[in-house]
Amino acid sequence: MTSHEIDYEIFGEEMQYVEIELDPQEAVVAEAGTFMMMDNGIAMDTIFGDGSKQNQGVMGKLFSAGKRLLTGESLFMTVFLNNDYGKKKVSFASPYPGKIIPIDLTNYRGKFICQKDAFLCAAKGVTIGVEFSKKLGRGFFGGEGFIMQKLEGDGMAFVHAGGTLARKELAPGEILKVDTGCIVGFTQDVDYDIEFIGGIKNSIFGGEGLFFATLRGPGIVYMQSLPFSRLAGRVLAAAPQVGGKQKGEGSILGGLGNLLDGDNEF
Repeated sequence: MTSHEIDYEIFGEEMQYVEIELDPQEAVVAEAGTFMMMDNGIAMDTIFGDGSKQNQGVMGKLFSAGKRLLTGESLFMTVFLNNDYGKKKVSFASPYPGKIIPIDLTNYRGKFICQKDAFLCAAKGVTIGVEFSKKLGRGFFGGEGFIMQKLEGDGMAFVHAGGTLARKELAPGEILKVDTGCIVGFTQDVDYDIEFIGGIKNSIFGGEGLFFATLRGPGIVYMQSLPFSRLAGRVLAAAPQVGGKQKGEGSILGGLGNLLDGDNEF
């Protein structure tokens, strides 16, 4: 194996974290901000890219980091290396409510495609790159679901899904239409494209995006019920207005009550 072989255990129900056990000189790479806790004896270091090309000189490191820049992620990742003599543990937490999905790349012929912000951590040696599309329209119209990452190698990787996780196994030729943000990931045999919803009423009054993803089997697809974009949108909608004024939700008067509360100037 080119990737480090790691053991793991996932804890929790709605706010999960994954605990990874490292043998001496084993390492795991993770996105910035996912670290939770670790045993004494584990060394933490910041590296360019995913660490899979650290032995290929400066250009290899820059190429690895450059791929991450295309997905909007940080140029750097954090590697956790067990420098001690015994087994040590390090844990990484979910960024928001949902499920952590363990992906053994050996079960998927060395490649798994996932949403650009779904990756959590992986055994060192796993390559985290960009899944380029041959269809230019996906780039212009794919929205939040277009920029996909590919996880390649023969080690363990962990991705995160928001809300409730759905797993569907598509038969050859079977088609599934999904909101682009609800895609977590899929196997490399799944053919995907971006399709226009159509209809002026759907576009203006439907309340959904103008495009959705069309996935064609065979293969396995993972979906999430709560994309982070939806969660963030609801939080922003419920946040206080500029100046600390509440929107008045739950009140009969609502916004009118803010005008009549005596604090407004005319």
